[in-house]
Amino acid sequence: MDSNWKLLPSKSAILHMRFAFSFFLLPVFLFAYSQAPQVILINAILTFTIWHLLVYPASNGYNSYFDKDEKSIALIKNPPLVDKSLYYFSILLDLVALMLAAIFSWSLFVAVVIYGLFSKLYSHPSVRLKKYPIVSFLIVFLFQGACVYWSSYAAISGLDIFTGWNPNFVIAGLICSCLIGATYPLTQVYQHEEDRKRGDQTLSLVLGVRGSFWFSAAMFIISGILLWTYWLRLELITNFWLFLLLVLPVILFFCSWLLKVHKDPSEANFRNMSRLTLLSGAMMVVYFGLLIFI
Repeated sequence: MDSNWKLLPSKSAILHMRFAFSFFLLPVFLFAYSQAPQVILINAILTFTIWHLLVYPASNGYNSYFDKDEKSIALIKNPPLVDKSLYYFSILLDLVALMLAAIFSWSLFVAVVIYGLFSKLYSHPSVRLKKYPIVSFLIVFLFQGACVYWSSYAAISGLDIFTGWNPNFVIAGLICSCLIGATYPLTQVYQHEEDRKRGDQTLSLVLGVRGSFWFSAAMFIISGILLWTYWLRLELITNFWLFLLLVLPVILFFCSWLLKVHKDPSEANFRNMSRLTLLSGAMMVVYFGLLIFI
């Protein structure tokens, strides 16, 4: 059998799947879990498995296969060469995710189909939506944020997604999208040279290094306003003050990094991006995790 057709992933393929990166998207799932009117435990476990162990790694792997990065990418300072097993294993994970979702939630199944489709359109060279700055941003903004929140909320609670549509439900999804949108250009800010070489007009490349920081700040402020509105409507405003307390270290690091970049653009590098991503991801996981118990 031709080794190119192996479904078992190589060590390189496993690394490019970046399973650990799912940690940084965990706040969306935790928020949906904490706000679900009822929690069906098996549904919650399956929903977590589908997104964090199957769909996200599959998307990462598919993107890496076609990007063929030679320099640092998220969580990988020196990415190894990709091989065909990365492509086939990412497709396999997507198929498993679809089969699991079909068992218990049609809304989650549809969300996984749409997410997987746009993930492939985002990366595949025949379409490569990644090279269009606004379109690529909106795909990540909508599908990693609101789409995941809304479908996870419905799947975890065992409800039809259409029964949950009210202002709070919509606002919660937009909060997730804005938080995702705030980090998006900063994950690209050190990749301008490689993106130019591939012909990808990423949002960060269009905004420039400093513009990427100001865009992220604006998105974060909008997410804060939405979060304040959300908790005010639910008469749980103390949850907003808890958010501000926990993100204070993130804000301080962001401001410090921004000042460094204004003095020296080379400070917009993989190391600083990784530090901010890890800090903000950890604080968001703590905050949205605490909401489950409040």
